[in-house]
Amino acid sequence: MDTDATTTTDAFEERLVRALNESGLMLLLSLGHRTGLLEAMAGAAPETSSALAARTGLDERYVREWLGGMVASGIVENDPQTGNYWLPEAHAQLLTNAGPVNLAVYSQFIAILANVEDDVVRCFHEGGGVPYSRYPRFQEVMASDSAQTVLPALFDGILPLAEGLPERLDRGIHVLDCACGRGRALMAMAERYPTSRFVGYDLSEEAIAWARQETEKAGLGNLTFEVRDLSDFDITAEPAAYDLVTTFDGIHDQAKPRSLLKGIHRTLAPDGIYLVQDIHASSHHHLDREHPLGTMLYAVSVSHCMTVSLAQGGEGLGTMWGRERALAYLEEAGFRDIEVHQLEHDFQNDYFVCRK
Repeated sequence: MDTDATTTTDAFEERLVRALNESGLMLLLSLGHRTGLLEAMAGAAPETSSALAARTGLDERYVREWLGGMVASGIVENDPQTGNYWLPEAHAQLLTNAGPVNLAVYSQFIAILANVEDDVVRCFHEGGGVPYSRYPRFQEVMASDSAQTVLPALFDGILPLAEGLPERLDRGIHVLDCACGRGRALMAMAERYPTSRFVGYDLSEEAIAWARQETEKAGLGNLTFEVRDLSDFDITAEPAAYDLVTTFDGIHDQAKPRSLLKGIHRTLAPDGIYLVQDIHASSHHHLDREHPLGTMLYAVSVSHCMTVSLAQGGEGLGTMWGRERALAYLEEAGFRDIEVHQLEHDFQNDYFVCRK
């Protein structure tokens, strides 16, 4: 018997069992996030499942079973003598809005992506892709993601990457955000820089409807949104119309990313700046083994970003298209001055500052 092989098999089996458990934890965290249970437990005194259910207006039997999973996973503590449960402060700091980042937000991706598994399996056999319409909550979760990665660093970290950009925004420039989703970054900029004008384009009617409603509520008269397919932007983009163009995690799932990038180059003023946030990765699979979220991001790619692009007859770049390919595409689009940055708080993304 090959002892080394047995040891390796045993270790791999342990890894798979751990992975099954952690996958279950992600589903439980998503339920806890969406029902408000995690937020309700943050900073609260120990209490029974009945008390927690009554306080949150939820069904006690479901709350009790969820608490069982949380205890089994080591996330929630309980006292068998009193029947009380509590969420340790150290855990609440990472799973609720009590801390600097709410990682429970990301657990929602598991359920969203699992919901289209049958569609993706069909695509493995037949090709093609899964249409954008099959992901009704994706924009909502992405907006929550953006609220934790982009928005907190937008004014102090991201915009200053381009020298002199905050000052230009203060004086007043014309700004376009392509693939803007729900447009939360645009709303923040429009409020901060009232003398600048802002436009957001996205393919999702749901996202744009939400953005328009929130913009109207906020009274932001310098911001407009438009539902727009950007696959022909290289032809339809208004020449030299914008001083700043941004894309936040918006290139890799486009049907025709090359056309969008060429259109962005076309629509930039001669002294314009294109600011890009996209996934930090390599364009070579073997180099992604050390990526702290590599496996998860490939899962997101197969089940959303790549397949959504292919559903439009697109290129299907995928989430993990990588820095090398990104630089090649930017150069092909006509950009000659390209800087690449990473921010200390955000290991998941690269930030490109591009000029003509």
